[in-house]
Amino acid sequence: EGFVPQCPNIPLSHRVDCFPDQQCEQRGCCWNPLDERNVPWCFFPVNHGYTAESVNKPRANVMTATLKRMAAPSLFGADVTELSLHAEMQTNKRLRFKVHTDRHHLFFLLSLLNILFCSHTYTHTRTHRHWVTCCFSLFFFVSCSSSSSYNTFRFDTTMAPLVFSDQYLQLSAKLPSHNIYGLGEHVHQNYRLDTNWRTWPIFTRDAFPNGGTHNLYGHYPFFLCLEDESGKSFGVFLMNSNAMEVVLQPAPAVTYRTIGGVLDFYILFGDTPEQVVQEFLELIGRPVIPPYWSLGFQLSRWNYGSLAEVKATVERNRATNMPYDIQYTDIDYMEDKKDFTYDKVKFSELPQFADYLHEKGQKYILILVGSKRVGNTPYEAYDRGTAQKAWVFQSDGKTPLLGEVWPGETVFPDYTSQACIDWWVDEYERFYREIKHDALWIDMNEVANFKKGSINGCADNNLNYPPYTPRVLDEVLYSKTLCMDAKQAWGNHYDVHSLYGYSMVLATEHALQRVFGENRTLMLTRSSFPGVGKYSGHWLGDNGANWNDIKWAIPGMLEFGLFGVPYIGADICGFFDEPSEELCRRWMQVGAFYPFSRNHNAEGYKPQDPAAFGPDSLLVATSKHYLEIRYTLLPYLYTLFYKAHTTGETVVRPVMHEFFTDSNTWDVDRQFLWGKNLLITPVLDPGVEWLQAYIPDAVWYNYESVNRKKHVNMHLPADKLGLHIRGGAILPTQRPNVTTTYSRLNPMGLIIALDDNGQAAGELFWDDGDTRGIVLTLQGLGLALRETYVLAWDLDPVDEAYQRFDCYPEENSDEAKCKARGCIWQQSTIAGVPWCYFPTDYGYSVSNSQQTLSGMTVDINRNMRYRSSNRPGSPDINNLRVEIIYHKSDMLQFKIWDPTTERYEVPVELSVPATPDTDENSRLYKVQITQNPFGIQVYRKSTGTKIWDSSVPGFTFSDMFIQVSTRLASENIYGFGETEHPTYRHNLDFHTWGMFSKDQPPGYKMNCYGVHPFYMGLEDTTDAHGVLLLNSNAMDVTFQPTPALTYRTLGGILDFYMVLGPTPESVVQQYTELIGRPVLPAYWSLGFQLCRYGYVNDTEISDLYRDMKKAGIPYDVQYGDIDYMERQLDFVLSSDFSNLPALVDTMRGEGMRFIFILDPAISGNETQPYPAFERGVAADVFIKWPKELSDEIVWGKVWPDFPNVTVDESLDWDTQVELYRAFAAFPDFFRDTTAAWWRQEIKDFYDKTMKFDGLWIDMNEPASFVHGTVGGKCLGNPLLENPPYMPPLESKHLGLNHKTLCMNSEQILPSGKRVKHYDVHNLYGWSHTKPTYDALLNVTGKRGIVVTRSTYPSSGKWAGHWLGDNFAAWDQLEKSIIGMMEFSLFGIPYTGADICGFFNPSEYELCLRWMQLGAFYPYSRNHNGKGNPRQDPVSWDERFANVSRDVLNIRYTLLPYLYTLMYEAHVKGSTVVRPLLHEFVDDKNTYGVHKQFLWGPAFLITPALAKVWTHTHTHTHTHFYIYTYISHYIGVRRQMLTMNTPLEHINLHIRGGYIIPWQKAEPNTFFSRKNPLGLIVALSDSNTAQGSLFWDDGEGIGNQNMLA
Repeated sequence: EGFVPQCPNIPLSHRVDCFPDQQCEQRGCCWNPLDERNVPWCFFPVNHGYTAESVNKPRANVMTATLKRMAAPSLFGADVTELSLHAEMQTNKRLRFKVHTDRHHLFFLLSLLNILFCSHTYTHTRTHRHWVTCCFSLFFFVSCSSSSSYNTFRFDTTMAPLVFSDQYLQLSAKLPSHNIYGLGEHVHQNYRLDTNWRTWPIFTRDAFPNGGTHNLYGHYPFFLCLEDESGKSFGVFLMNSNAMEVVLQPAPAVTYRTIGGVLDFYILFGDTPEQVVQEFLELIGRPVIPPYWSLGFQLSRWNYGSLAEVKATVERNRATNMPYDIQYTDIDYMEDKKDFTYDKVKFSELPQFADYLHEKGQKYILILVGSKRVGNTPYEAYDRGTAQKAWVFQSDGKTPLLGEVWPGETVFPDYTSQACIDWWVDEYERFYREIKHDALWIDMNEVANFKKGSINGCADNNLNYPPYTPRVLDEVLYSKTLCMDAKQAWGNHYDVHSLYGYSMVLATEHALQRVFGENRTLMLTRSSFPGVGKYSGHWLGDNGANWNDIKWAIPGMLEFGLFGVPYIGADICGFFDEPSEELCRRWMQVGAFYPFSRNHNAEGYKPQDPAAFGPDSLLVATSKHYLEIRYTLLPYLYTLFYKAHTTGETVVRPVMHEFFTDSNTWDVDRQFLWGKNLLITPVLDPGVEWLQAYIPDAVWYNYESVNRKKHVNMHLPADKLGLHIRGGAILPTQRPNVTTTYSRLNPMGLIIALDDNGQAAGELFWDDGDTRGIVLTLQGLGLALRETYVLAWDLDPVDEAYQRFDCYPEENSDEAKCKARGCIWQQSTIAGVPWCYFPTDYGYSVSNSQQTLSGMTVDINRNMRYRSSNRPGSPDINNLRVEIIYHKSDMLQFKIWDPTTERYEVPVELSVPATPDTDENSRLYKVQITQNPFGIQVYRKSTGTKIWDSSVPGFTFSDMFIQVSTRLASENIYGFGETEHPTYRHNLDFHTWGMFSKDQPPGYKMNCYGVHPFYMGLEDTTDAHGVLLLNSNAMDVTFQPTPALTYRTLGGILDFYMVLGPTPESVVQQYTELIGRPVLPAYWSLGFQLCRYGYVNDTEISDLYRDMKKAGIPYDVQYGDIDYMERQLDFVLSSDFSNLPALVDTMRGEGMRFIFILDPAISGNETQPYPAFERGVAADVFIKWPKELSDEIVWGKVWPDFPNVTVDESLDWDTQVELYRAFAAFPDFFRDTTAAWWRQEIKDFYDKTMKFDGLWIDMNEPASFVHGTVGGKCLGNPLLENPPYMPPLESKHLGLNHKTLCMNSEQILPSGKRVKHYDVHNLYGWSHTKPTYDALLNVTGKRGIVVTRSTYPSSGKWAGHWLGDNFAAWDQLEKSIIGMMEFSLFGIPYTGADICGFFNPSEYELCLRWMQLGAFYPYSRNHNGKGNPRQDPVSWDERFANVSRDVLNIRYTLLPYLYTLMYEAHVKGSTVVRPLLHEFVDDKNTYGVHKQFLWGPAFLITPALAKVWTHTHTHTHTHFYIYTYISHYIGVRRQMLTMNTPLEHINLHIRGGYIIPWQKAEPNTFFSRKNPLGLIVALSDSNTAQGSLFWDDGEGIGNQNMLA
């Protein structure tokens, strides 16, 4: 009262609006109406505002003050009378000043964002260039240069008073120039903002970008001011998230009006506009570097209607061969527009859609909108969110606020709450497992609401109706959004509304990191706030198909470059309405140079993808032309994004940023730059072919004609836009292709545009384009024209060492030996690194190549500048032939051999198509040949991953030594065998594994019974492939951390087969399709089995059978080991077992089965008739020497004893062999005559001696107890016994014939070809297996089972396998899981280890834990060795028997499920024992799991594997139920869970979503199969489950059916 305003005499342009309404004088302001309405009639007096008191400078760079409000009328009430000012020069280019109150109510301080933005503030000690001044009488603020007077200001707040009340804050500042850029998000029709009294509201809103001044999706209170031609610039950022408006006036000046929070300003200084942007991004966070593929062209549409229409769109655009990387689906893919669902009718095949795109190297992005439907129909995502209180609440803080969005009535997630973030991450992870995709688009997050505030409206209070409402769209804050009094974790929605999109981005980043891990992905958000660019890109919203919007997109992109969101673009051809052909054609031209290049339109309009205009249209032709230019220049664009990510430089750049000294550039906004060197001049008006473009002062070259540009009157006909390269630039390029996956495989180049001085410079950033790691940056190379360069760079010493490939793998290498091979000798301190390694061009080079539709043929020659491989007796082969055959879309073969000399090739028949594949488009792979050194490179098309790359030095092909190396796609390698591996996933730290079949119990790095040169590689993209080397010679493989793999084999040829998956399970399916599907065992063979080497007589077996029945322990099969034989002679029953045939008949009559053992070796020293030997000699079935050496049998010694001897077992082993073991002959099972002889001997035994149901074949490596032959003298070439190179085999110093036959022994293939045992040794067990299986079926007339010890690829077609003569030790218990999982890879699912161990006495706890684990071996047999105590279940105590019975009852209950899995393995090649990674490949934590395993997809087994374990740790990924309490969901996912595991217990879990068939257990399967079948139904998250059942008579041959 009594206040008199002191009205200044100031220019009209300096008036600051006191109150943009009525009642001016009542507010204590100056009233002076004019005939000009833009100029305020009511403006501030000079005696309004605050005075500064208690000014302090506690440090040189800090100023504080207390501000007291002057006595003056209030504008809106609730004025704050005392404020604090804190000003600080945080760096020499960043000033922060903050005006605030110490009271906390109603002032949202953005403390969280302060932490995010200003993670490091620091002080410079040198003189600051910019500073502030406070006057004691009237608060004002000046930023100026120390070299100038205070009149040279940047941000002068003296022109109008400060207003600071609870809900109205105002600050004005005079600026030094009219060159103001930024503020958003709006449609600014020009990049330079109009300062003629323009008001821009800032408050996130779902609104159409139609050219008005209204607020749009994002909230950006930041502008840049260019001062003058010097380039000096500054930026002003107000960190305040409340609704506000910013007024620009002609002074020039800026006025901020915000309705909450505090005034927290950052002023950023730079010598150029570009430097200001860099400073701003240093503050808020530099932009994310997007994956390379996201820079490709993209297609989208709202409401394709069905997946069939999406695919039709994809196919018609593919057919044009236009570059095109990404396909989207909008909300129409959802069920009723609900997040985390999909339409199972119109989009039923959506779970496979990503794979469909990946096959052609394309990516899939889908949309999520955040709002959740409320209704009566089940919606699990909503239910889980409600349970976690994840929603925005009404003003009571308890009741979820309801609105309406696309699904109908909805709730709104509160992404500022941790509970919501956890819910969102979990829902996204669940959804990703169902619908695989590559990136995520989030929308409607302003937050948008189709109701005003809520379905019930909003309360009348000062949050929903504040004293002052900025000029936001509709002039109501809650219009098209939420009530302002809604509650979120960060505060009232009034304060945090504009942070809704930002908080959703943060939550989504957590979700993407959870799903994609170390792989980069893409996020695209509509609503944004400063700092969003660290995580996401943005598109310019729902524009229209008109010529205005094509123009206004350029200022929009330039502004988001200022805001730190360089991944930006507009919807090409417009979202709403239908574009004319001309408009869409021109938009496709300019859109090819948007960083985010996507064509997208709305429902109800015609398709506008390029191909929709016709494949031969001008639009397609020009689109393809400019997209090919885009793809050519993607290395340059990607480098710009790297620079943005690391330094904050702009990508799309205003011409003004580079040419600020030219004032003509200050308002250029119909052209733009990529970086500093590529000028894009589009046609943006209809009917225009000649364009007056502004060409800045530099040398410019026309991109398409490579002529120096000297004029500005451009002729741009219908198919052209202006594209010019700046002189002095070097632009990296790459030959384009239809996707970036393919283009990245092409050579790279440089465009060099010289400046006036004849010089040019450039840089390139390059990495794999996908992971978060950085690979290579090249800059400052200083290249001169007309010179040739080889680019080299120094690697980290460790990296360099890992690139070495061993030239001297033998022991005792030295420098002289190394150099004798032409190799490099350099010592290393890194363990395992070879000191002798190959030069980079060591190997072969291409001399001729021919390519066909189905493959290629290549001739290669050895590089003769290097000496031979220097292995005496193994001359190098100088000329080789390579044949690559594209057998199928998912399988190829590459074979390398000597075309002039016949060499041994493996006689194992594989299943390949009669006619190779000729459809390049259907292939999952692409093959390239490198010239020198020769190498084969295989790429996965869908990802660009190089999964095989043998273009490394060291390829050697000599007569008895072949070596080839390849780089690997990742470190995730599984397979190779048979060797005991300590982990399932290989350790690549320079480990070498020998492969040569041998009678060798499992041991670390000991080559064991079988040979499987097959591995599965799991790529970083979660795709998988498999590689088989079809070679049967002795070999080894070496892993190194490169990652790389080296094969060395002692003969034959290189014959590789590769299958492409892409899932681990499909790799096994494709591999078993190639080598042969596994045999289907008889149902009874899935029952529990007992065996022992060392039964004294048949009474022991009878007593055991009686005790097992009495204990009620399920038990189906009894074995006879070699004890049943007379002196270990095949087919001769011992007198000690004379009652065994009758016992077997009794047991079989009670539903039991019997299996007996057969060894291949046949005694030749019998004094009594021995038909097996005699008939064998007559049929000439035994292995002999080559005729040129001798016509004698190659004699060995195995188990058979001489007749009429008493064995003294107290003697040492070698003495026993010498004194007691008979000479033994080895059948050559390759021959048809041998198979017939073998079958007859088995039949005679079955008919005349004893019935049986299965056969167990052993010692077929082949094993011998003497080395080579009796007497030890092998005839023929000694190099075959001790070759020039010996792999690291057990007892390698004793030669290849250690414990087996002479390598010079001769065998005869079915074709009649004679081969050395040297070549086919590893096939002996394989050749033994099929004749045995055929004999079993022929003799018994039923399926039965064959179990073999020695195996090779395709052995699984006829037999199962046990893991050999293991030891009763805890480590063997654990390693048995690894062995089973490896044999699952090898196509032999019927596998298991000897339960409780074969060698050494077992102990109680070990054996009991082994019984628990062994109950879930597919082949479940307890077996131990002679001289050890019994270990069968009834040999311990009642507790042991009870636990064994209980766990075996579970097995028997689940046998219908196990049998179904065996059937699926038989017909589909699926695994039975399944590693967790096969089901959960997206969870990289599963890649190293080998202490748990699955039966099929649905049953998880987690055994106790160590002594005194009372708890086990299980890795859970999805919905699992505890088996013993089916209704109990374990409640955790994707983490390690500690579970109680007492001695009587094994942890078993059933996966949600599956149905498991079961049957009540009985003492054996004969009786259990008579019981009714049941189903265990474990529901998924969506309350669904599925399963299948195979059922037949269990032992018949053929006529098998599947029930699903």
